[in-house]
Amino acid sequence: MKKALVMLATAVSMGGAFAQTAAAPASAPDTTATASTAKAGHERNVEDRIAYLHSQLKITPAQETQWKAFADVMRSNGETMGQLFEQRKAATNVSALDDMKQYATIAQAHADGMKKLVDAFEPLYSSLSPEQKKLADATFHHGGPEGHQRGHHGKGKGGKPAAEAASDATVKP
Repeated sequence: MKKALVMLATAVSMGGAFAQTAAAPASAPDTTATASTAKAGHERNVEDRIAYLHSQLKITPAQETQWKAFADVMRSNGETMGQLFEQRKAATNVSALDDMKQYATIAQAHADGMKKLVDAFEPLYSSLSPEQKKLADATFHHGGPEGHQRGHHGKGKGGKPAAEAASDATVKP
């Protein structure tokens, strides 16, 4: 269960950042208009994931407090990862060592964000009805809203879980 939770949370917290980096061509100049458009798109992706999960898990009014805490962590993680990916994208003429350091910073931020996400999800999950827990288990197991788009059972490139395949994509400069 925890592995499935981590996989979905990874897809949820980082999915928007990956979509954002893939959306803009690498050779495009980094203008303020382009950056603000990308940021708006990234925020929309995070909000779409939050709305999807809220609907999918059938969150009740009594669960809104726990839900809000979880959604706020998703937003915060999305903002952090978006900023880090923008910094990485904007960096030019970096050495291999600097590139690895940037990636290590992103990986650490991801790990820290996942810890926060799990900590916020635990009280929400505890408040779910048995039916909602089944929905959560299935949703998280399949990699969230993108899981079915990536192939059978949330698999991405090479048969890996969707979240792992998405993480592999960030290694490329």
